[in-house]
Amino acid sequence: MKWFGRKAAREGQRPALARGGWGSLGDWPRSYEMQLREGYCQNPVAQRAVRLVAEGVGAAPLAGSDPALVALIAAPSGGQRLLETLAAQLLLHGNGYVQLLTDGAGQLQALYALRPERVTVEPDANGWPIAYRYRVGEHVTRLAADDGGRPQILHLRAFHPADDHYGLGCLDAATGAIAIHNAATRWNKALLDNAARPSGALVYDPGDGSALAPDQFARLKDEMEAGFAGAANAGRPMLLEGGLKWQAMSLTPADMDFVGLKAAAAREIALAFGVPPMLLGLPGDAAYANYREANRALWRQAILPMAGHLLDGIAQGLGSWFPEATLTVDLDRVTALAEDRERLWQQVSAAAFLTDEEKRKLVGLS
Repeated sequence: MKWFGRKAAREGQRPALARGGWGSLGDWPRSYEMQLREGYCQNPVAQRAVRLVAEGVGAAPLAGSDPALVALIAAPSGGQRLLETLAAQLLLHGNGYVQLLTDGAGQLQALYALRPERVTVEPDANGWPIAYRYRVGEHVTRLAADDGGRPQILHLRAFHPADDHYGLGCLDAATGAIAIHNAATRWNKALLDNAARPSGALVYDPGDGSALAPDQFARLKDEMEAGFAGAANAGRPMLLEGGLKWQAMSLTPADMDFVGLKAAAAREIALAFGVPPMLLGLPGDAAYANYREANRALWRQAILPMAGHLLDGIAQGLGSWFPEATLTVDLDRVTALAEDRERLWQQVSAAAFLTDEEKRKLVGLS
């Protein structure tokens, strides 16, 4: 099997590839490390959405052409579950890099997913990848894309319309909604620290039109912050000196509608990662039937496509060790899809015009 860097690429038999990318689209965090910190590490909606898809992919029952191949994919390596890690990396970064670890005889021993932000593609003169550089601090390891007909690393990536070498993750599309959601959380926290709303204002009205001296204003402000601000001082009575009066005030309902703002941003985050909002505990129709349909939609529209993309890429990359390798999700063992399979079996069983062999083929049995 031929891989990146083959002779045909150097002879110009394939079109040259170019590196593309996006410019800054807003005032949101643009670096991957900052997006991870703001999005995955500090935002519960984004983290839960990624974990729902990634853990579903990692827990999906597998079937393959070779039991040893299935065992290799399912075996943890370096404390990580391969498919779960790759699914999370594709959702967040858009790229997954699998290092193929072999023994001295060239036999495949384990698969390990590298951190994608540390990997750089090294292209040839035509732009086709011939190697990958993995950087940890000042140390750089070069991994050839093709080593004697066998790859050292597999590059799995999501579609990017403007880049030939790197994929586009969902985190980029969700960055704006995540920034809004986090800002609303910080705003609500600040309101809570100030008794949930600015309850009123101190008005200096001595009757002669004079104003407070700077030192008087500073002293009054310090006393207010020390004695009456914060949740611990909520409801504390206030003693006013001459010339000061208290005027109650409040924010309008539109100014206080941060719950609706957060809910809208959370739905956009769920949309970016392909997760039904109901499964994230967001407001909506929470009936049991709707939840069941949402769980089925998660598998059909997010988990199974992601698992199929990963399994097909891995099976193709391991063709040198496992000829004609195939990897699929065993749908008969997926609990969330049991009703769909039961309906299929009933329809096939009721088809009297089909032979037994045809019925077995339709339900996926050999």
